[in-house]
Amino acid sequence: MIRPVAYTGYLVGGVLVGAPLSVGLLALGALGAALTPVLVGLPLLGLLALSGIPVGILERRRVAWLDRPAVRDPARGDPHGPAPVDPHSTPAGPGLGPWARLRFTEQATWRELAYTVLLAFVLWPLDLLVLAGVFAVPGALLTAPAQLALSGGETRVAKLWLVDGYPQASLIAAGGLLLLLALLWPLAFYARARAALARLLLAPRETEVRLAEVTESRARLVAAFEAERRRIERDLHDGAQQRLVALSVRLGLARLDAPPELADRLAQAHREADEALVELRELIHGIHPQVLADYGLGDAIADAADRSAVPVETDVELPRFTEAVESAAYFAVREALANVARHSGAARAWISAGCTAGDRHGRRLWIEVRDDGRGGAVPPGGAAGRTGGSEGRAGSGLTGLADRLAVLDGTLAVDSPPGGPTVLRMEIPC
Repeated sequence: MIRPVAYTGYLVGGVLVGAPLSVGLLALGALGAALTPVLVGLPLLGLLALSGIPVGILERRRVAWLDRPAVRDPARGDPHGPAPVDPHSTPAGPGLGPWARLRFTEQATWRELAYTVLLAFVLWPLDLLVLAGVFAVPGALLTAPAQLALSGGETRVAKLWLVDGYPQASLIAAGGLLLLLALLWPLAFYARARAALARLLLAPRETEVRLAEVTESRARLVAAFEAERRRIERDLHDGAQQRLVALSVRLGLARLDAPPELADRLAQAHREADEALVELRELIHGIHPQVLADYGLGDAIADAADRSAVPVETDVELPRFTEAVESAAYFAVREALANVARHSGAARAWISAGCTAGDRHGRRLWIEVRDDGRGGAVPPGGAAGRTGGSEGRAGSGLTGLADRLAVLDGTLAVDSPPGGPTVLRMEIPC
């Protein structure tokens, strides 16, 4: 189906993007090359190499707009079509360094740069040439009556035909309309070929699409796991805990009327029931603390700090996040505090947290856990983490913490020189 407005808009957009892009690339390249001897130009050339990333984002959106269905079909869902898939991976660590290293080693970055160069110096001139060829001559023919009226007597249409009467001008205008309709077919063919080239260079490869699907599936599994954990919590709270409370009350009442020789046994059973009830409450708290559900991550971290075996100072002011993010962050903090108590030999610990604008994924929750212990903690995957000493156990603990964060595409950075201090920085996209 020919959609002249969509195809024309796509090509006009190519001209509007490509023309200033060519000027910007030439200026940035010339400036970077000129300043390279004094090393200032190297970052500019690096920025030039990464210029394809924002262009790729824009062009994928334009292709997705071109591919949207012309008529809304309720059975197909979103009338605007699926959102474009980003071919880039999430960096393994926080900060600009890991992001830049990953981007410079990804094939998608260089494909986007190749498309950007093509768009800046080849494609937009072709777009302009095709638009001019399709609309210039038919437009001149279609406006023949208007040109004749403005000239007052006679006019030369398209520098070819001399027109001195309205019947002749109307005939030429009709011919211009037929020519325009005929040229819409080549316009559609070129626009489709142009979009196909953009898809070839900018769309994610099969492995990249599979990675995105795995990420979405993992998010669904996290949500399902959280729902199951809350169900278990409710069952324990409303079932087993209430039965233990009732048992404890009955044992207490039975002690009042029991003979002395039986009262001692009932008292012992009463104490054991109370201890079991306390353990069950602690278990329920560990599954999903009520303070986390009611007041959010900030208060839950403060509660975990109060329960820590090592004195902890907190500097945490956080908004509410999704349940999966809050749960993962809370249990990561608890695991980090447990590692501090077991392995660090620290006298004090500090927790700070906040929310930054982050990268293209949106906001990022960050949490730092610092202690004044002996240091030497092994980052996940470190060689010492595979040994059998205390450092090996610490490394294994950090590996589990990193795995917990990785479920939500979170990252863990460890700074723990021998002698301390140890700083763990956790980041989770939110």
